[in-house]
Amino acid sequence: MAKKMVTNPAFSAEVMAEPGGEHLNSCFSCGACSGICPVSQAIPEFDPRKIIHMIRMGLSERLLSSDLLWYCSGCRSCVPVCPQEVGFADIIGAVAKLALKKGYVTREQLVAKGKAAEVQRDLCVSCLTCVRVCPWSIPKIDGDGVAVIEVETCRACGICVAECPAQAIVLKESEDERLLAACGMP
Repeated sequence: MAKKMVTNPAFSAEVMAEPGGEHLNSCFSCGACSGICPVSQAIPEFDPRKIIHMIRMGLSERLLSSDLLWYCSGCRSCVPVCPQEVGFADIIGAVAKLALKKGYVTREQLVAKGKAAEVQRDLCVSCLTCVRVCPWSIPKIDGDGVAVIEVETCRACGICVAECPAQAIVLKESEDERLLAACGMP
């Protein structure tokens, strides 16, 4: 017997209520984002236009529990090509925040998926290099004088990992990076 598809009619409103999701209804599904997306070129299942369609159809459970949600590399190639200035990268970020809020993914799983860097506290020497080099001011020094990275805001760019003189920050390779590398994409 076929599995029944569960829909949540309020899902698009939930996405639009999140920072970054407010332009969802401006999308008229032209596909410019899908055409330029390097991830969708290597991973055909990741299609920004289809993901927007899933949001509008209320397929919250299916999308929030899917690994597709974490394939966006955050390159923002989709932003300048959108004639409606929708910003798919921002929408996928809003959906990712919902997945975290609703417990579809944990902070630990994001680190394991390679979508956030993590400080190995016992190796951190509190040199402040990560704090200085992060363009988004994400690493902070906690009350114990050790660097911490907020998983929810980390962009997984790897700058802090590359610059940490103590090699105290790790970032696992993500599945989308593995798939892109297998296709010969940078």
